[in-house]
Amino acid sequence: MPPVNRIADYAEDMTAWRRWLHQHPELQFECHETASFVVDRLKEFGITDISEGIATSGVVAIIDGQGDGPTIGLRADMDALPMQETTGVDYASKAEGKMHACGHDGHTTMLLGAAKYLAETRNFKGRVALIFQPAEEGGGGAGVMVEEGIMERFDISEVYALHNNPSLPFGVFETTAGPIMAAVDTFHIHIDGIGGHGAYPHDTKDPIVATLGICNAIQTIVSRNHRSMDDLVVSVTQIHTGSADNVIPDTAYINGTVRSFDPVVQDMVEARLTEIVEGQAASYGVSARLSYERGYPATVNTPDNTAFAADVARGVVGAQAVNDQAGREMGAEDFSYMLEKRPGAYLFLGQGEGAGLHNPNYNFNDEVAPIGASFFAKLVEAAQPL
Repeated sequence: MPPVNRIADYAEDMTAWRRWLHQHPELQFECHETASFVVDRLKEFGITDISEGIATSGVVAIIDGQGDGPTIGLRADMDALPMQETTGVDYASKAEGKMHACGHDGHTTMLLGAAKYLAETRNFKGRVALIFQPAEEGGGGAGVMVEEGIMERFDISEVYALHNNPSLPFGVFETTAGPIMAAVDTFHIHIDGIGGHGAYPHDTKDPIVATLGICNAIQTIVSRNHRSMDDLVVSVTQIHTGSADNVIPDTAYINGTVRSFDPVVQDMVEARLTEIVEGQAASYGVSARLSYERGYPATVNTPDNTAFAADVARGVVGAQAVNDQAGREMGAEDFSYMLEKRPGAYLFLGQGEGAGLHNPNYNFNDEVAPIGASFFAKLVEAAQPL
């Protein structure tokens, strides 16, 4: 079955919405212009129950169906990334150093397309809560919206989200029951030594050799402290130190990321990092301190809701284009906070070959928007049928 015919009729409008959003990217919680655009479209659709300013710039809009029933939540993220766009398209970002390099402009557009259809037809019981969220790219906007009580305030019983995937063929859905995206933690290590002349290292306490020792030891956490059949990534991503070829610096800084699925594993990594930093610092005669920050939790799909969502997707794109046993990935997603509070599912939608996410040449494929909007709409009608 192709996308819903009525939604296919919106394709030109959806492209125009998406490209306007693409030209006006905003970061983190400051998605005010984006939210205003969303609210204007919702009002055009005849939706009047609109709550603004949640998590600073988030929006939740309610569409009433026909008759009593539960409230199903559909979420789209709105924020962009602090990157300079290099696509060269005529609707490229107008904001210096900001671009929609992850397709959140497309996610917002897909939910707007579903909203327009659902507001016109109302072929469902209960209600739909349209959740337009800021600050997915750091800041945990989903968590803030949950903390501000959207699940209770709008009586949301289950919740769903889509994310485009440029590594999947066009129109292919992938998901999996249980963990689908990893928890993400961040570590910061500050090393204090005694600097001096590069020709006289014996008069110094060199933070660079301590940094090398710490970084090498960190690599043993995955290889020697963790069960090899489980998923864990510990990556050093930044090292900053030094200023000249003949100067041994006073300080050094190490930064990195940890991706996992089990709180027990997170506890182990934090404990081992603490031991490594303290032990290596002592062995090199420097001082060092570790800051370990717990970030987004793992994104865990509810099995029954995942199976249901996959069936809905099959009704939109056909059984051959849906994989509901895709396995889990080491990326992270703050939709996890919503899934901690309510059952639901997170799915990927392929948009065909192109630049990858967070790439300055990335561009959302407008042709996939009616498919995502149709999925959202049919999900509501199947979950809460008349």
